[in-house]
Amino acid sequence: MLVTPDLFLSVEVLALLAFVGLAAGFVDAIAGGGGLIALPAMLAVGIPPVGALATNKAQGVIGTLMAVWTYARGGYVRFGALVIAIATTFAGSYTGAFVVKQLDTSVLEIGVPVLLIGVATYFTLAPRLSDVDRAARLSFAAFVPVMGFLLGFYDGIFGPGTGSFFTMGFIVLFGLGVTRAAANTKVLNAASNLGALALFMLAGDVLWPVVIVMAIGQIAGGYLGARTGIRFGARLIKPMVVVISVVLALKLLWDQIGAF
Repeated sequence: MLVTPDLFLSVEVLALLAFVGLAAGFVDAIAGGGGLIALPAMLAVGIPPVGALATNKAQGVIGTLMAVWTYARGGYVRFGALVIAIATTFAGSYTGAFVVKQLDTSVLEIGVPVLLIGVATYFTLAPRLSDVDRAARLSFAAFVPVMGFLLGFYDGIFGPGTGSFFTMGFIVLFGLGVTRAAANTKVLNAASNLGALALFMLAGDVLWPVVIVMAIGQIAGGYLGARTGIRFGARLIKPMVVVISVVLALKLLWDQIGAF
């Protein structure tokens, strides 16, 4: 199958990318970090970096929306409470993607791994994390839209760990149980991905044949991941967030070492 004039992907490679989409969607629905699987795979088969980034956003949002639908059916999402936050997250991500070329993001390459290790440490050492909601430290209606804009902006200009940061925020600041926090994270993750994707689409960077193939896997993976998260709750989500946060931190640090 010819994807672009300069890129040819065989049926076997496209089938592999569909499986990659399934694995990425499964992991992403539980703890985020599906891009750790999908993006390197696309680069490995010869998709150029910009095209891989844009295509990753497009195929990833499909699995995320499937996860949102599954969590919502289980009663873990109240969309009415998230309407403003969805809009601010979309706006933040679009703005971040728009201004990324004018910003020096080198400080993020050092600071984000430290924050991710902090997230992993919190989830490891906090023994009372469960699926039971607790008292919120901040008003959900007033401050979730603020968190959405800030993390959406971060996702637009850099991105790694956005899901972990959302989950941490919903638990620590707004008192949600772990499974509800994961479900609400998927909603705002979808809005953030769509914001950045809107800019990539206008630039013509998305490889739609690859998106279609990987979307098949993402739909299955997003559904299975969300069902698994609902089934096992905090017992699974908590360690998965720790693993994803640590792996992301180590990858970012390794990339920094390789740059020297």
